[in-house]
Amino acid sequence: MSDPEGLRDRLTRSGEDALGKLAQELLENPLVNTALSRAFEAREKAVQAQEAALGALNIPSAADIERLTRRLRSVSQRLEGIEDGVDRLDQRLEQLNRPALSGAEERLTAIEGQLGKLFTELSVLGSSLETSPTPMPREQERLEMNAPEPATKPKAKPAPRKKKAPAKTPAKRPAARKKRAASA
Repeated sequence: MSDPEGLRDRLTRSGEDALGKLAQELLENPLVNTALSRAFEAREKAVQAQEAALGALNIPSAADIERLTRRLRSVSQRLEGIEDGVDRLDQRLEQLNRPALSGAEERLTAIEGQLGKLFTELSVLGSSLETSPTPMPREQERLEMNAPEPATKPKAKPAPRKKKAPAKTPAKRPAARKKRAASA
């Protein structure tokens, strides 16, 4: 079995060598060499003419589309990086707010429970009270504003006090008049 594999390897090597020699001889031939260089030049000119025609028709060329594709990939990668950063910030904020929210939620739940108990107690107390209100004691009644005043004896008004006049000193008055006259 090693003979057929060895034979195949030898044939493959000899075929590759023959093709290599043929290609080398063709490239060294000046006629083939000039034909290849002219073909590449013609291809280059055809590409330029195609780009000019597409540009005149306002149609993007393959190179334009390739540049646009590269730019789009670059923007896409940047956007993914920004999204990852926003996700990390969001997770961090959730971690920071989680303890505060859970404590507040627990307190709200406890307060709601207490309010529910108070409501049931008040409803029990309200149903146990009589439906008619108890009359107020006479001392706590209020008088109405528009009601006539009750007939009572008018009280005697106290006598007005007399105001005492300050004692006038006759000696001070003429002295004050003299000073005023002298200054005028």
